[in-house]
Amino acid sequence: MDIGRTTAPQEKEKMAKPILLTLPAALASIAYAFRTHQLLSHGKKHNLGRSWAIYGPSQLVALAACTTLVARAVALSNQNGGYSPAAMTATLSMLIAWALTLVVNHLEPRYTIRASPYVSAYSAISLLAAAITTRTLHDTSTASTQPQFHAFAAFLTCNLLHLIIEAYPRGRTKVQQQSAASRYDKANLFSRLSFHFLQHVVSTGYKRPLALEDVDGLMPGYIRTEHSYPHLATRWEQHVAKRRAKEREEPPSLWRMIMVVYARQWGWVLVLCLGHAGLMYVSPQLLGRLLDFVQSYKVPYTAANGGGGGGVGMKREPQPEPLALGVILAFGLFVASLAVTFVSAQYHATTTNLGIEIRTALVAMVYRKSLRLSTGAKMKSTAGEITNHMSVDAERWAQATGMMPMVVSVPFEIAIAIWLLYLKIGWSIFIGLGSIVLTLPFHAFMAKLFQRIKSAKLEAMDSRLRLVNEVLSGIKILTAVRGRELKVIRHLGYVFSVMTVIFTTTPLVIALVSFSVYATVGGPNFSRGEITPQVIFVSTSLFGLLSRPVSMLSQIMNQVISADVATTRIERFLLAEEIEDTVVEREEERGQDTPVIEVKDGVFAWCSEEPEVETDKERKAREKKEAKKHQEAEKAALKAGKLAPAKPESDRDEDRSPTLVDINMRIAKGSLTAVVGRVGQGKTSLLSAVIGDMYKRQGSVRIRGQVTYAAQQPWIVNATLRNNIVFGLEFDAKKYDRIIYVCGLSPDIDMLPAGDQTEIGERGINLSGGQKQRVSLARAAYQDADVYLLDDPLSAVDAHVDQHLWENLIGPNGLLKSKTRILVTHGIHHLEHVDQIVVIKDGRITENGHYDDLMDAKGAFRQLIDEYSVNARKDKKKLTESSSSSARDSAMSDTKEGEVEFLDTQDGSKEEEVEGDGKKVNKLVQDEKMESGSVAWNVYRIYLRAASYRNSFITVFMFIAAQGCQISTNIWLQHWTNVAADGSKNDPAMFLGVYAALIAVFMVATFFVTYVVMVIAGLRACQRLHEQLLASVMHLPMSFFDTTPLGRIVNRFSSDVFACDDAIPWAFMSIMICVVSVSGTVIVIAVSTPAFLALVPPLSVAFVLIQMYYIRSSRALKRIDSIARSPVYQHFSETLSGVSTIRAMGAQGRFVAENALKTDASSTAYFTYLTSNRWLQIRLEALGAVIVLGAALFAVLSREKLSPSMVGLALSYSLTVTEDVTWMVRSFCDLQNSMVSVERIHEYVQKNPEAPSATALDETLPEQWPSEGRIEFRSYSTRYRQGLDLVIKNLSFEVQPAEKVGIVGRTGAGKSSLTLALFRIVEAANSHWARASHNGEDMDADPAKAQVQEKDEEVMDLEKVAVDEDGGSIWIDGVDISTVGLSRLRKHLAIIPQDPTLFAGTVRENLDPFDELQDADLWEALERAHLKEHIASLTGGLSFMVSQNGDNFSVGQRSLICLARALLRKTKVLVLDEATAAVDVETDELIQKTIRKEFKDRTILTIAHRIKTVMDSDKILVLEKGRVEEFEAPETLLQRPSSLFYNLAQQAGEIKDSEE
Repeated sequence: MDIGRTTAPQEKEKMAKPILLTLPAALASIAYAFRTHQLLSHGKKHNLGRSWAIYGPSQLVALAACTTLVARAVALSNQNGGYSPAAMTATLSMLIAWALTLVVNHLEPRYTIRASPYVSAYSAISLLAAAITTRTLHDTSTASTQPQFHAFAAFLTCNLLHLIIEAYPRGRTKVQQQSAASRYDKANLFSRLSFHFLQHVVSTGYKRPLALEDVDGLMPGYIRTEHSYPHLATRWEQHVAKRRAKEREEPPSLWRMIMVVYARQWGWVLVLCLGHAGLMYVSPQLLGRLLDFVQSYKVPYTAANGGGGGGVGMKREPQPEPLALGVILAFGLFVASLAVTFVSAQYHATTTNLGIEIRTALVAMVYRKSLRLSTGAKMKSTAGEITNHMSVDAERWAQATGMMPMVVSVPFEIAIAIWLLYLKIGWSIFIGLGSIVLTLPFHAFMAKLFQRIKSAKLEAMDSRLRLVNEVLSGIKILTAVRGRELKVIRHLGYVFSVMTVIFTTTPLVIALVSFSVYATVGGPNFSRGEITPQVIFVSTSLFGLLSRPVSMLSQIMNQVISADVATTRIERFLLAEEIEDTVVEREEERGQDTPVIEVKDGVFAWCSEEPEVETDKERKAREKKEAKKHQEAEKAALKAGKLAPAKPESDRDEDRSPTLVDINMRIAKGSLTAVVGRVGQGKTSLLSAVIGDMYKRQGSVRIRGQVTYAAQQPWIVNATLRNNIVFGLEFDAKKYDRIIYVCGLSPDIDMLPAGDQTEIGERGINLSGGQKQRVSLARAAYQDADVYLLDDPLSAVDAHVDQHLWENLIGPNGLLKSKTRILVTHGIHHLEHVDQIVVIKDGRITENGHYDDLMDAKGAFRQLIDEYSVNARKDKKKLTESSSSSARDSAMSDTKEGEVEFLDTQDGSKEEEVEGDGKKVNKLVQDEKMESGSVAWNVYRIYLRAASYRNSFITVFMFIAAQGCQISTNIWLQHWTNVAADGSKNDPAMFLGVYAALIAVFMVATFFVTYVVMVIAGLRACQRLHEQLLASVMHLPMSFFDTTPLGRIVNRFSSDVFACDDAIPWAFMSIMICVVSVSGTVIVIAVSTPAFLALVPPLSVAFVLIQMYYIRSSRALKRIDSIARSPVYQHFSETLSGVSTIRAMGAQGRFVAENALKTDASSTAYFTYLTSNRWLQIRLEALGAVIVLGAALFAVLSREKLSPSMVGLALSYSLTVTEDVTWMVRSFCDLQNSMVSVERIHEYVQKNPEAPSATALDETLPEQWPSEGRIEFRSYSTRYRQGLDLVIKNLSFEVQPAEKVGIVGRTGAGKSSLTLALFRIVEAANSHWARASHNGEDMDADPAKAQVQEKDEEVMDLEKVAVDEDGGSIWIDGVDISTVGLSRLRKHLAIIPQDPTLFAGTVRENLDPFDELQDADLWEALERAHLKEHIASLTGGLSFMVSQNGDNFSVGQRSLICLARALLRKTKVLVLDEATAAVDVETDELIQKTIRKEFKDRTILTIAHRIKTVMDSDKILVLEKGRVEEFEAPETLLQRPSSLFYNLAQQAGEIKDSEE
């Protein structure tokens, strides 16, 4: 039945009621029953009461609606002549539905805090059906006067009132205000459909810059980690257990589990996706019907009236259709456009929520897995790779969920288009499709190639991030890795360009082939097909509709493949080996006689006994990878003119011998056990075995009671001092104060600007080694555990602090005297006071017993004591008595001078925040800077300059050329139809030839423009930006790293660089396509129907206003999203570095909760940003629908003046231009948001760097400078950052060539600062470079401050700095080092640092990072460093892989590798900064001998806590509070009992007591 055709009223009534009333009511009743069961079975009451002001009226109106339906049923039954069964069925169905509405509406407020979506949906649908039915009844002359009609009209009124009440916002109700639910969870159905719940964010963002707090609480509750993680992780664990139980089954599949677990959500997404696909073809059909309506008003002469009957020139009377039909069709177009918009928006919103839910769950799973990784698995997964699993791989799901359902919907859309095309051009369409089928193998090949290159790209990115994470020793290495990544990106660009051409031109190729067949043999009996405007242009429009799904295939395949690759990587990580909980048997503490720690027949190793089982596929992939790596090494050696390296042994063939053998140990309750031995013998490994960090191959380990652990390298988190110590426990002031005192931290806290609320930097970067160690001890003590495992905690502190800690904390009379303690130590002077001594050698316990027993045994232990203890048994009573009184005075200096004010910001003013309890919190690490306002045009200039202006111009030109070719194809087809209509000579070959040529030119232009954007310009830009970022970060002053968390820097190198590599080229391409397309469309419309141009200005103004209103919030939300990610990365990095401590102390739960909190904050920011796009889409496309309505109504009202072709052209292009402008606005917003990454990179690039790497003086310096090694400090002063106190004050002394100088002083006296000054890590106070490298508030200012104010403050900041001295200078061989380039200076000085740093790579690469030396030189250096035997025993020798941070070497061994590295550098000056603090006294003695022998012609500065280390120096420099106190030969100083050096030596036990 045609709409608007005359039909009997009775027929209308019969048709309307069952369809419009009964069906919705039946479906609603089923839905209500399901919802009632769901609430009663699984609902959770919120106990917040009801909003009676809404609930009461809603129920009363619903009850009134039921009453009116009862009245209508009665009226129908009493009707004269009987009642219609259909009418009665509809009325009763609705009565049941509305009665159930009362039930559901009664239950919902108990369990939810918003209007029921079921009730709201049915109320809206019921109102629409009732309105149509009322109109139908009104049109019937008899029904409108009957009582049943009046009853139904009353029902319509009740229905309308009910909908208004249900739609009324409930934000101000008491229930919602008391609820902690998110704003999304509080939003009703209509708010969610229109995304009005986001309105307050957009409005706020228009008025002022948005902050993270503005988006807090917006995300749906089910996306949060507490819900999403167990939802996926539980099923995954069950799946893995099931698959592993069946060994022959295929391996576990994370992809499959994600599909299964979220099957319900995927189902709803598919419904929306297919609904959207189907609705898109409604508008063209309505448009065709509207053209028929206009045609009906035309003059009698018609070509083909109605698209069908009648011959050409045949006279027919016009049969105009009712005006009402035209209006209905116009509104039909409007409703169809709105329906497409709302369904599309809900589809994208649903996939967004699903993607973020999956991402949140995966991040939580990766984080928890990283806490459970076994030692072997940890060596395979570096911090960079784990960060990538979170920042890139999990993120892929958030991006790909919107594309995945289109794998189903695209074939559906294509099928509809083909069916409609078949109706137009018959079987010719299948020939066209056949041409595409033939190319499918090529498509498959390209997809496979794309996947392989994508995997290689992510692997290259992993390698780069790993190196960034390790803060590389040289740019050279990282640049090479980045080069490999760019090479992969280039290949990716090639493939992407080809795929883009294939998918973009596919519809044109189908059209070409189809028209070729149709024009030649497509007619009846294989005659020529008739070329008419209707056939050509209707087919062309359908080919246009076909182009959307076909052109999206490229993007869909890209996203699906990327998600598959990412999921495989995460799956591999999740299946990695975990630490076994059964390694250590934990029991409750028992009686006094039961040992607290018991190890029987223990054999422990750092790797598993057998390599992991691998499939043939995995084996082949590994062998291929190893062969490729060796091939690259051979090429590099050949290029360098060296011998090709031997093929390294496979990881599968590595040495798997155990580290600890035959371990038997019993530790009594409350005892103090010391573990001693030489470097690399297994002391730390023994503690690792006890806490379960090693593989247990045989034997048993039992621990009774709670364990706490203080690692050899103190682990400090980026938090306040108090939070580092309390570590998540409840704060107990009395206990806390006691622990602060016994750890010697009281004076340090007193000197800090905000006391213990002072924030200490990431990794404790602004604390001295001794302070970090004592904070770590304080944390352990505060845990109040039963067992304390202390790994060499006294190595980094001075003798007086050592004694204080021993007497007050660790020793027999210390705070922990009743606790069980295992102390790894090199301090032999404490051994006589311990209960048990365990001597480790070659991984075995060689001696075990009390001090006296071991001395009597006269074994290796006795020999050690006799050789290295000056006063093995001297009376320490006097020292003990004085230690407590002197500890407070001496510890006053136990802070890095200058760092007592380290909380001062760069402008010299103390930046203090006040907490709720009134305590000041001093922030060292400031909140991350967030720009406000629009992305400056300068940022675009930066990117375009990086891409090159020439490439940019070529890109614009080629886009215009490609669009011109596309428009030309339509113009040529129009010309062809005109020629055919005129009856002129029609040669299909000529027309098809030109058409094919235009398509070929379009294909070439498309490939070229994609290639330029994605490969040439895009690659050049991302390469330049990465190089600038890397160069800037590598040359920033140390003060930047003191105040910037590592996660924040890694975020620039991961997410922001990834955006430059991937998102920005695509964003530029999208906006260019839209701009060129809109321009071309407007030109075509202007030429065809100039009258339509009247709609363009208001359309443009409206769109611009919406864009201006939206874009401010959109930019801020993108920035908030970027900034919210940094804490997640930082927390990951922090956790990975302290995972052993976290596990040993059982703090996994708290860290997991912190990770969830930070991930949820990041997800909320991301959710808000993506949902704001939907807010924009609804409003822009709704405006577009209004424009279509106006154009359609204009056509209907002017139906007698306009021709159908003009109406069709105007309306079809109005639809096109609306879509294009909408996409253009969104593309512009996306581009601005992506450009935030360039802005953030440029923020670091423009920071003030340290002094230049090279200066003009470098060229005039002798090649061998420094040739003597003479060092002179002339009135030298320095500070760590501008505005802080001086850390070295007026230092003047001279070191002669080849002189050995020992530098000593209390912790924090300025010893390490002196070495920093020598390497110009810090500059002389108030010097030119100290000011020039200052990154103060001018670089990280509050955007709200005016620029003038910033400049004034900057000047004032520098004026505040004390200028009573110029900072002096340092001279080496008569040259002021401040005039020498940093690269030249640092390359000719060598240092063995306090914290030995190794990088992931081979031993060879660590010793010789620039590949300048032969292996023989490396072995010689290792021999001198007393490490040759150990390295030779490792698999591969120099090719042995060092794990990240050197974790597979002991701290002492790392120090020896650093020594070997220093030996290889032929420098005249060597600095040893606590280089031997982590080695035993015997190895220390050997190293000192090596240094004396190998460096006899070099100047050596040795900083040491261990006084014995510097006793044979030529001179001793004693520092006190940053000043020179003494500088003489040690013999001279030891003859003066009043000297500071004498006191230090005496406290260290290096002077025999004269009273003895």
